This record gives sequence, C-alpha cells and structure tokens, in this order.
Amino acid sequence: MSVALSNRFQGGKAFGLLKARQERRLAEINREFLCDQKYSDEENLPEKLAAFKEKYMEFDLNNEGEIDLMSLKRMMEKLGVPKTHLEMKKMISEVTGGGSDTISYRDFVNMMLGKRSAVLKLVMMFEGKANESSPKPVGPPERDIASLP
Repeated sequence: MSVALSNRFQGGKAFGLLKARQERRLAEINREFLCDQKYSDEENLPEKLAAFKEKYMEFDLNNEGEIDLMSLKRMMEKLGVPKTHLEMKKMISEVTGGGSDTISYRDFVNMMLGKRSAVLKLVMMFEGKANESSPKPVGPPERDIASLP
C-alpha cells in the first residue's frame, strides 16, 4: 500500500496521505464500537474514542495501524515510564491475549474500555490525568523590568 504512494508522492505529501488513510480506518473502527451494543452503556463513548484515536495515531510510528515493540518503547519513554524489552513484550501479550506481537487499534480500544486493568491502560490513564492537572505554560515566562539582569 505505502509503496504505491511513495512512487507517486514523496515527503510530506506521502506522509499526509498515509495519515489521512489511517485516520479514516480508525474512524471506521470507532463507528463499529459506537454501534456495538456491548458498549452502549459506556459514558462519553464518542469523546473517549476520539481521544483513543488521537493517542494511538501519535504512537503508530509506521502508520500501518499497529503499535509494535519499538513504537511501544517510544510511547513508554515519552510517558516517562521506560520499560525493559521483556516488560514491553509482556504488556503487548496482555493487551493482545498472546495472539500477536503488535497492538492493533481494536485491541487498544478493547483494553482501554475493558474492565481488566492492563499495565499499559494504567500508564495511559495516569498520563491523561497528569496532563489535565498540570497545564503546560504557553509562551515565554512573564517578567517585569525589575527581574531582568
């Protein structure tokens, strides 16, 4: 799929098209979850799915629709919780049920909406709460003339 794109487009254009395709694919999966009766009693489901999609796209490094070991490693480091290779393999196995070496978007959403508390889910929830409680400052710090050297 991506080979055909790279022959016609290069650089930012190809990347933009890959991201758009991935976004459409994940939006379709979100629609399936919205129509699923199993999740009909879930509070704020559309907002949660939109947040899950955004977070998933951020860490799907190869835009293939799956988070592999290296993407998970980057995610954990960015969240400030670096893990060993074996810990990450165990996390992937927890999320996928041992059936895959990568985390698909469906697996990711099932984990986040599920009742089981996987390590990855706890880290993602902690990261979300940390972002809510401490807003990042915008722009340079406010200074007055007296504080200048």
